[in-house]
Amino acid sequence: MTGKAYLVGAGPGRADLITMRGLTVLRQADAVLYDRLIAPELLDEAPSHAERIFVGKRPGHHALRQERINELMVRLVHNGLQVVRLKGGDPCVFGHAGEEAAALAAAGLPYEIVPGVSSAIGVPAYAGVPLTQRGVASAFAVVTAHEASETASGIDWRALAAMPTLVVLMALTRLDVVCAKLIAAGRDPLTPAILISRGTTAQQRTLRATLATLPDAQQRAMLPPPAILVVGDVAALNDTLAWFDPASMPAHHMFWEDE
Repeated sequence: MTGKAYLVGAGPGRADLITMRGLTVLRQADAVLYDRLIAPELLDEAPSHAERIFVGKRPGHHALRQERINELMVRLVHNGLQVVRLKGGDPCVFGHAGEEAAALAAAGLPYEIVPGVSSAIGVPAYAGVPLTQRGVASAFAVVTAHEASETASGIDWRALAAMPTLVVLMALTRLDVVCAKLIAAGRDPLTPAILISRGTTAQQRTLRATLATLPDAQQRAMLPPPAILVVGDVAALNDTLAWFDPASMPAHHMFWEDE
């Protein structure tokens, strides 16, 4: 048998936001290597014989290093298995799909990248925050809060501060530093900002403030991870465009409880 790997985006949290193509290959899998930020019920879509292998990351703990994930995937595909690498959001947006595809290509093995709904776009949409809006914002950028670490990352914070809309993934890890860096780089402290926690699920919560006051507001609210930060005038549209009622979702549509 000829094995093949599928690098599949599972979407931003809600199980039925996976694409039809993603669901098709998942239902044909012999092995599923999955992350922490997928909807747990998606694992039920894999065949009963499929091996389910957790390879995700929790704060302070990696089940497997990325190099080991690459090696495992190569070995499984080499053994003739149909392997689904199931990732939250889109596999090519901070999802290491490029590294995994490179490992498979180097081994001469076939693979397919199955795009998913990125949490950078899907989660704000569920909070009534369009990233672009006529007369409000005509461009956006996406970055992770890890880029605000003490080590130099090469990120131009002045360029980010000038973007009409900025989306920050994994926002809770360095929220205060991110907000401070943007203000220091020239962004108005009164710019609307919104935190969206566990977006698209029954656990979704939002917190709206200004860029300057959001870190203190989060200290009081303590929204849980994962959370996305949106900075820009579009964040204020949440006041009138918020449409999603988390209470309308079945209770099992949620993130892993051990986050």
